[in-house]
Amino acid sequence: MNAHDSERLAGLLEEAGFQAQKPESALADVMVFNTCAVRENADQKLYGTLGMLAAEKLNHPTMQIAVGGCLAQKDRGEILRRAPWVDVVFGTHNVGSLPLLLERARIQRESQLEIVESLEIFPSTLPSKRDSLHSAWVSISVGCNNTCTFCIVPALRGVEKDRDKKEILDEVRALVADGVNEITLLGQNVNAYGVELGVRGAFADLLRACGEVEGLERVRFTSPHPRDFTDDVIAAMAETHNVMPHLHMPLQSGSDAILKSMRRSYRADRYLGIVEKVRDALPLASITTDIIVGFPGESEADFQQTLDLIAQAKFEMAFTFKYSKRPGTAAAEMDNQIPEDVVAERYVRLHAFTEEIAWQQKKAQVGREVEVLVSDMPGRKDDATLRQSGRARDFNLVHFVSEERLRPGDIATVTVTQAAPHHLVAENPPNAVRRTRSGDVWESAQASTETRTFLSLTPRP
Repeated sequence: MNAHDSERLAGLLEEAGFQAQKPESALADVMVFNTCAVRENADQKLYGTLGMLAAEKLNHPTMQIAVGGCLAQKDRGEILRRAPWVDVVFGTHNVGSLPLLLERARIQRESQLEIVESLEIFPSTLPSKRDSLHSAWVSISVGCNNTCTFCIVPALRGVEKDRDKKEILDEVRALVADGVNEITLLGQNVNAYGVELGVRGAFADLLRACGEVEGLERVRFTSPHPRDFTDDVIAAMAETHNVMPHLHMPLQSGSDAILKSMRRSYRADRYLGIVEKVRDALPLASITTDIIVGFPGESEADFQQTLDLIAQAKFEMAFTFKYSKRPGTAAAEMDNQIPEDVVAERYVRLHAFTEEIAWQQKKAQVGREVEVLVSDMPGRKDDATLRQSGRARDFNLVHFVSEERLRPGDIATVTVTQAAPHHLVAENPPNAVRRTRSGDVWESAQASTETRTFLSLTPRP
């Protein structure tokens, strides 16, 4: 979601007369940091980077620095107290104000702080400068109604706000007309879509509606909550031709006691039941997840239950995190905070175990024929062959050999010959290639794509 917001920030600045600056070029006139507040290391990285920019600001006093996103929403005036050379601080609900705030800071020669408490403009209605020409994010809701004890996001993003279904589909059709052939539906709790609208089954209906959009090859969504995962969504995934057989569903812990303490509102059996139903309906589906280690009160037995569930679920990939204590959350005030050395030791074991499970899952794909949507990354030439990459329908990253340079958005059918924990390899040329419209769009915009960046922008002459 932050990446999607960054595209909007870039689009807003270009609309206001700025252009993207290559990171390796001379210092830009405006530097924008779009921040996250989920883990503590984001705070450390931001303030460390701002500290390094203090000297640059002295040498280039006309350079402007802006900080936005969740950390800005959380820290507010603290950013200007610790880094008074920052020109603009804006929150999660007023992304669209950035150009005006930069102009006001320049004219008034003083820092601007604007944090609003509720959404002003739905993110996807703002202009966008997409990083990919064949793939796009589409926000269907923002905010979250859950009260997970470790998470600060609801306090920063607000309660869930659902977008009108017609608006969503209009954006999808417009993206397809612009050459996009893959979309990812975004929501803090994406499968709760429809709660604010008072429409039961709204998310499953939306998936089916996306299946009727001509030219849309692939539909993905992230991230669903197990509590709201219903059978009609599984049916929609299985029955809608362009909804991909991939489910990224955060687990967080395999221990019922820890899930209760996290206030996650489901238990291990419920989670495994969803996994089983998805695989029954979509036998080739890949399941990926998020897991936290070291939550307050987590015993060795609790940790072992997480490993046991991982072995049962057979995740294709798991994003693993050390618990991060966030001020303002219920978990930060809990007793039995786990010592850092214990958390670190469990994290190493967790990471190694999830890697081994992922590798086993990928080895099972050797010999299988898969469809790969070619990525925007340029291929690498090795002797007489060209190595390119893309995502299979189940979201696995596939590196394959080609005899010609395929364009981003093209679809290549390849046979998997080798597996690694994080990717698959096809060592022979594609069995078939299907050219798509997005490739034509990419050809005409290739030069401009190579210079895009979201962090530093400079005004046009």
